[in-house]
Amino acid sequence: MLRIVTDRTEAESELQRIADRTHDASIVHKEATVSEVLQAVRRQGDRALLNYTREFDGCELTIDQIRVGGAELDAAYQQVSKELLDAIQLAAQQIEAFHRQRIPKSWVQFGDDGIVLGKRYTPVDRAGLYVPGGRASYPSTVLMNAIPAKVAGVPRIVMVTPPGRAGGAIAPSVLVAAQEAGIEEIYRVGGSQAIAALAYGTETIPKVDVITGPGNVYVMLAKKLVYGTVGIDSLAGPSEVLVIADGHANPAFVAADLLAQAEHDPMAAAILVTTSADLAQAVVTAVETQLQHHPRRELTEKSIAHYGLIAVVDSLEAAIDLSNQFAPEHLELEVEDPWALLDQIRHAGAIFLGSSTPEAVGDYLAGPNHTLPTSGAARYASALGVETFIKHSSVIHYTPKALTSLGGAIQTLAQAEGLHSHGESVRLRTDGDS
Repeated sequence: MLRIVTDRTEAESELQRIADRTHDASIVHKEATVSEVLQAVRRQGDRALLNYTREFDGCELTIDQIRVGGAELDAAYQQVSKELLDAIQLAAQQIEAFHRQRIPKSWVQFGDDGIVLGKRYTPVDRAGLYVPGGRASYPSTVLMNAIPAKVAGVPRIVMVTPPGRAGGAIAPSVLVAAQEAGIEEIYRVGGSQAIAALAYGTETIPKVDVITGPGNVYVMLAKKLVYGTVGIDSLAGPSEVLVIADGHANPAFVAADLLAQAEHDPMAAAILVTTSADLAQAVVTAVETQLQHHPRRELTEKSIAHYGLIAVVDSLEAAIDLSNQFAPEHLELEVEDPWALLDQIRHAGAIFLGSSTPEAVGDYLAGPNHTLPTSGAARYASALGVETFIKHSSVIHYTPKALTSLGGAIQTLAQAEGLHSHGESVRLRTDGDS
């Protein structure tokens, strides 16, 4: 059952406990295991991938089966309904349209003093996309990762996803989504071993420059450990939603939105902060009702029991303060005038305004990316986007006159730092005695 708290200090303590749920002592043990997997894949390549796939996924593969073949890609289209294909195509269009607005443009500025400064944006050469499997298939995750990489202009994009136990088959919806996003280089490997393959390369899977995509705790730890060897999007933990609601909110709507997060994972967090004690009680009742015939009831109940919370506060200002402290991945404003609160929100991965905007629209169709910072990372991080796959280089040009004009200051700063040759590299060009 959802727990209701009315004391502000208790609410803050509970929110902190939830935010820290991925930092318990067991993580240390898991990190050591992940490190062993990474090193084994780095040393043994494909052989380690096959061994770990057998051990962790219960799937026996040969080297030739690691990459998904063209026949399986073609067959996937025959295994999805027209309605699902239409929905995937619509979502792809919406996501691409949004991300095309985010392409940064290179620029240079020519000064009258003979100095040219600018930035040049270029995509990475290779991107690796991780698409989780296990409890469900996620075609939406394929689209959200692949389309920004394509829009960014990445020349080679590869995707990894865990194999199914039955012969290593991958969900047809995932394969169709990948092809609709322009991705056909797909490997049936998951977990920390897949991250290792992308970071270091194997005989079959290429080493990439950036790895994106969510996964379980082992995937998250693997991304943490390979960061620096490759770039990553973020260390995404279990999903979370925080709903701010007033007395005008519909309790059935709020309950459904909380359960929409809880059904992801036993460690997902579903939080309501409300100014109405009556709404709090009504939401508890609605959650219990909607859980009665829920197809993922056992998993969802675990999430609600451990990481579900309702905090009753005195004002919307207090609700916003708690939300900003928690910095949720998803924030819903189910209040009478959500736009009036928007400027007060400082930290949130994505903000959903009004009772007609459930978080599910962001998961699937709206366009903005659903790969978002979790566990408080929204204080400093942002959603995955085109920028994730692009880096910039500074562009600098000085004419001889410009260098002569500013060379004295450069030499002074170099001398202050004790870097003799820095200063000499300027002096030789400006004194004319080279």
